[in-house]
Amino acid sequence: MAAALPNSTAATSMSGLARALLQAGRLSAPQAEALHKKAGAEKLPFIDALLASGAIDAPGLALFCAETFGYPLLDLHSVDLEMLPPKSIDGKLMQSQRVVALARRGNKMSVALSDPTNTQALDQIKFQTESSVEPVIVQHDALLQLLASLNKSAEQSISDMIGDEQEIQFAEEESSAAPEPGANEIEDAPIVKFLNKILMDAVNMGASDIHFEPFEKFYRIRLRVDGVLREHAQPPVSIKEKLVSRIKVLARLDISEKRVPQDGRMRLILSPTKTIDFRVSTLPTLFGEKTVMRILDASQAQMGIDALGYDPEQKELLLNAIERPYGMVLVTGPTGSGKTVSLYTCLNVINKPGINISTAEDPAEINLPGVNQVNVNDRAGLTFPVALKSFLRQDPDVIMVGEIRDLETADIAIKAAQTGHMVFSTLHTNDAPSTLTRLMNMGVAPFNIASSVILITAQRLTRRLCTCKQPVAILDAILLKAGFLAEELDGSWQPYGPVGCERCNGGGYKGRVGIYQIMPITEAIEKIILAHGNSLEIARQSEAEGVKSLRRSGLVKVRQGLTSLEEVLGCTNE
Repeated sequence: MAAALPNSTAATSMSGLARALLQAGRLSAPQAEALHKKAGAEKLPFIDALLASGAIDAPGLALFCAETFGYPLLDLHSVDLEMLPPKSIDGKLMQSQRVVALARRGNKMSVALSDPTNTQALDQIKFQTESSVEPVIVQHDALLQLLASLNKSAEQSISDMIGDEQEIQFAEEESSAAPEPGANEIEDAPIVKFLNKILMDAVNMGASDIHFEPFEKFYRIRLRVDGVLREHAQPPVSIKEKLVSRIKVLARLDISEKRVPQDGRMRLILSPTKTIDFRVSTLPTLFGEKTVMRILDASQAQMGIDALGYDPEQKELLLNAIERPYGMVLVTGPTGSGKTVSLYTCLNVINKPGINISTAEDPAEINLPGVNQVNVNDRAGLTFPVALKSFLRQDPDVIMVGEIRDLETADIAIKAAQTGHMVFSTLHTNDAPSTLTRLMNMGVAPFNIASSVILITAQRLTRRLCTCKQPVAILDAILLKAGFLAEELDGSWQPYGPVGCERCNGGGYKGRVGIYQIMPITEAIEKIILAHGNSLEIARQSEAEGVKSLRRSGLVKVRQGLTSLEEVLGCTNE
């Protein structure tokens, strides 16, 4: 006969497990009420207070739950941890609700739990995984041991990766926005230390980008070093959300928004005189948010034009162009080819107290003291054309446009170049001659192009051979096919290839060097433009005037032993 309930109010407030035990006669009414009050006072789940009281043991409770609620009973000691489906349930939910995913078949998931009346946990799992949940009863003590083991293995894995702790400081950016909800919860010490280590590793290795990539069964972090992506770490999948949240807090992004891409910035303070900026981009993917951090080192713009790898005649042509009082200089190449560094270096050369320089960028990647830099913001209405129009009312000498994307921007930039201003900008084209036809295809009148553009430089970045390089034997037929002239194969130089050492981490390359095509707009080229000539005609004329193609410039670097033939062939067409 079932025990009488103490009163309806008390019974209603009890947990489902307490009521089930009470109705089955496994607990008396005073016992149930006392345990209920104890759990509330000590802020414990009822099941913990129950087992601590000794009124029933863990095996007996598991058997009771299985028989009463009609769920299967499982011995967790017989489960192979490596066979558990990885990251089927969010780690935070798993630990807070005390559940473990055992198996997944289609849209059905078997879940181990010790309290089958915990409907909140079952509902949350169903909502999060979009699966129907099949409860499996396990002993409470064995479940707690398994959860502790899973949590400890993740933390231990992170600790092993962290190694020696690195204390670093981030700049507190001024922001009128209130702190994001939950921002204080992202101060998980292992996650903070792990991210600090990744950032310092990237800076020390000279990486240009950091990729945090979530997949179904693993999570990886890759660094782009010298233009090549390399896997750097594979932390536990369970930390991916905490890691992204930590990055979002630092970059002043919305940590609660996971459905749309976001962009932000953060600054790492290495010393009182050295800071590194990071441009942060998040992107929702199938298995979480992919985060990419672009490392923006302002010291790159201070290297000087000699460090960029221009040939002497190319350097002279470039300097002559940027020091002219008006006109347009265009830098072209694909993403990651060093266009921004080249432009900033040119700006740094002419950045003097007597010159007013304004830039419109999306966003400003490197901070240059003495230069008025503007971030365009399309949503706020501050577009490239709007910024350019405003610049022309600010008494400028030099204007830099981050990128010419449309006819309106091109028209305003060209008019600025025609009215006594020096204009710098970039375009995404393959070489210098095709840049002119690209402008014509945009709708810019040929006579405007001919009267404003004074020089175009196309560029690529190729990996520089490490000091461990060694001479390699290459057949003359291969060298001739690559673009060398017969008279250049006179035995006065030796091609080199990569070897690998500690300095270059076994890759054979350390750093990068630019290869350039510097094409001044001469009278002959102007005539071709005015006659609506195509890029092939412009290329033939520029070659006749002594302009080196990207391939020819790369082969010069091969002769100088700066890079390998494979690198040049891999980044140029001929």
